[in-house]
Amino acid sequence: MVDLRPVGYVIGLLVAALGVTMVLPFAVDLWAGNGEWPVFLESLILTTLIGGVLALACANSAQGGLTLQQTFLLTTGVWAVLPLFGAIPFVIGATEARAVDAIFEAMSGLTTTGSTVFSGLDQLPEGLLLWRSMLQWFGGVGIIVVAMVFLPELRVGGMQIFRSESFDTGGKVLPRAAQIATRISVIYLFLTAWCYVSYILVGMSSFDALNHALTTLATGGFSTHDASFGAFQGAAEYVATLFMIIASLPFVRYVQLLGGQTGPLWRDSQVRAFVMTLALIITLIVAYRMWSDNIGFAFALRESLFNVTSIMTGTGYASADYQVWGAFPVVVFFFIGLVGGCAGSTCCSIKVFRFQLLFASIRAQVQRLHSPHGVFAPRYEGSPVSEDVLSSVMAFFVMFIVSLGVLSVLLAMTGLDFVTAVSGAATALANIGPGLGDIIGPAGNFAALNDTAKWMLSAAMLIGRLELLAVYAILTVQFWRT
Repeated sequence: MVDLRPVGYVIGLLVAALGVTMVLPFAVDLWAGNGEWPVFLESLILTTLIGGVLALACANSAQGGLTLQQTFLLTTGVWAVLPLFGAIPFVIGATEARAVDAIFEAMSGLTTTGSTVFSGLDQLPEGLLLWRSMLQWFGGVGIIVVAMVFLPELRVGGMQIFRSESFDTGGKVLPRAAQIATRISVIYLFLTAWCYVSYILVGMSSFDALNHALTTLATGGFSTHDASFGAFQGAAEYVATLFMIIASLPFVRYVQLLGGQTGPLWRDSQVRAFVMTLALIITLIVAYRMWSDNIGFAFALRESLFNVTSIMTGTGYASADYQVWGAFPVVVFFFIGLVGGCAGSTCCSIKVFRFQLLFASIRAQVQRLHSPHGVFAPRYEGSPVSEDVLSSVMAFFVMFIVSLGVLSVLLAMTGLDFVTAVSGAATALANIGPGLGDIIGPAGNFAALNDTAKWMLSAAMLIGRLELLAVYAILTVQFWRT
């Protein structure tokens, strides 16, 4: 029988910590004098109390490291429980959201998906807008720690290839995770502050700059305006593009930079592949728009640079309705959203390194067909890739495709049209943000979807953010027997 008390202890602490952070939107609403501050005072007391009681009840068992089963449960449990408490201000606040909408919004925030069911953002109280942005910021730094500590330990989706670079935990997850989280948090906070100042320098208000700095570094995409980045066209788009790219690179490289090691960042093959792929797609879209729409280079570059970067990194901002650009950009946007950024970043989706390993495996197989007696091994950054890493990557690809297909069919069964069902499934599993079509496209939101579809998409956001297999593993009978 799995001892759930160490898991409950950590989750309790995190819930209590989430409650404490509600003091910030509470203070903002109190200062703004809009009468919404009681919402966060009530949410703060309830969340902190429940989290504290849970942690105290399980405190005596929290000694040493976690077992493999407990690590799986903790990784999934945190992302399943925190949105429930993060949704409380949406239920009792100005939005007066129903449970399904509140949990959808909170899950979208903490998983940094960026899909929203709220409209009229320009009229919402400042505290609720800030809380949405804070949820994404917390999710961004949280997923970095998960990707660098827990997923390599769980050998999920080929992430074990990064164990040596992610400060090998040696089986004691929690103590080492705390050290890593501290280093990452300092860098994350610094980059957020840098982004905030940059937004102010290009003309954003202090409040808009703060919110967008939080959601840019998290590659989350929540905005304070219904028009998203359409309200800030111009220099702000270039600032956002820069920081979306920065957030898409491995944060372990920034830790190494802080330690005086400059070489690893430039030698990282996934960094080079990400930058080259992004540059190629931007070039294609710019050329297409100049040719098809007969527009100038500067305008085409600004819109294409921003929106391509936003979709590929899974941020989900939109400065224009790119669905009117033509069929070619729409198809490209659908597929680049499934690429994502680098492992160990705030980015989502499949990740660049998995495609690199997939292509390396295909190349080795083709070489074997040409030379049956030769020995060809897939290589990553010059080193042979072990069989367990390749098997894990292939399992991830298969499960992603199967999950995408099954979820698309289930969404279609709820009455959604083909484009909405498929793009909705893709945007949830890959944590991208906007989908395609008139309903959930960049000019719409997810409010019009039926409740069943919203529950499905909420679950898919959780599954996709934790690399699928980490969640699926705990759903097996064998997991609970061993």
